[in-house]
Order: sequence, then C-alpha cells, then structure tokens
Amino acid sequence: MTAPLSVLLKQSTSAAHEEAESSPFMGDLLEGRLDAAAVAALTAQLYTVYGAMESVARSEYGSDPLLAGCLDPALERMPALEADMAFHYGAGWQDRLADGRIVTVPATTAYATLIREHHSAEFMLANHYVRLLGDLSGGQIIHRLVQRHYGIPDDGLNFYLFPGIGKMKQYKDGYRLRLDALALDKDGTEEVLAHAAHAFRLNGDIFADLQLAVGARPQPAA
Repeated sequence: MTAPLSVLLKQSTSAAHEEAESSPFMGDLLEGRLDAAAVAALTAQLYTVYGAMESVARSEYGSDPLLAGCLDPALERMPALEADMAFHYGAGWQDRLADGRIVTVPATTAYATLIREHHSAEFMLANHYVRLLGDLSGGQIIHRLVQRHYGIPDDGLNFYLFPGIGKMKQYKDGYRLRLDALALDKDGTEEVLAHAAHAFRLNGDIFADLQLAVGARPQPAA
C-alpha cells in the first residue's frame, strides 16, 4: 500500500530540508550573531517570493482540485509581509525595493521568476507545502528566537503570526489530511515530490545569498 502524500513528502524532502535548515545564515540568525537588519533582509526576500506565489495561486489555481483545499485565506502572508516591510524599512519601502535600494538577492529573483513563469498545479502544491507548512512549524521557532535575540516586536514579525487558523497542531494535521485526500496518480505524486525537494533547495539558495549579502560568518571548512 502506498504511503499517504504527506508522509511521502516528509520522507522525500528530509535531506533537502535538513540542508536548508542548517545553512550558516539561519544558524547565525537564530543564535543571535546577526542583527535586526538581517531580519529585515530576510523579510524582503519573503515578500518577493510570496508576492509571486500568492499572485499565481490566486489568479490561476483558486479552483484547481489540487490546490483549492490548501489555499486558505488564513494562510495568505502578503498583508502581514507588507506590514513587516513598513516596520523594518519605513515609508516608501515599495519604491526602494523596486529600484534596488532594498536588496533582493539573486536566488530570490530566480525563485520568484520560476514561480511566475514555469508553474504547474503540481509545482504550486509542492511549493505551498514547503513554504506554508514550514512557516507553521519552524517559522514559529524563528519568531521566538528572533524576538529574543533582536528585540523585534510582533509589529515587525507579523509574517510568523497566524491569528486566523486556531490551534496550530490541529490546523497542520488538517492540512496534511487535505494533502492525503488528493486524487494524484503515480506520475503526479512523483512530480509533487520532486518539486518539493527542489523548493527546499531554492530556499536554501536564498539563505546562501543572504549570507553573503548581510555578512554572516562563512561556513566552517569540513
């Protein structure tokens, strides 16, 4: 008997997930070795990626059977990210992001372009799973540690807050059940799994670029 999709996703992405989580940038950020500017820089990358993902999902996949069950308005991050960008960068941040004064690293631009230009229902489902389930899980740890180390109030960390979903564990369990109920054949399942592993690598590429952009410590030699 084939394992449920949620189990297959966790199993098939474990190595890529661990690699992204162990990036030097995230290690330095979560251990308090950076500063609030690094949090702001990460926020700018998230704003760009989510801008692409939510725009494509809303305009092209709102009624798609693979995605309709996952595209809960309570998960949408753009209003929260807009508030966070205003907190970190002040008035006029949209113009400064557009003209490059707020940095978007190359990996972020590449990821957003991929979402906008090379999407499919399977691609969008995989990326939604990687990003949103990560935000509902590890994102809560990021919120707690960033607040502790850098003294940033919730007014600058709205991205990590999900006031509309109720109890976190119950919601995540329901999300996984919706994934498991999808009518995917073998080829479709394999495509989703491949896209999910790739999504973790794409997010890891963003962390690597941020490491260079904000001056995080270089990764120790093996």
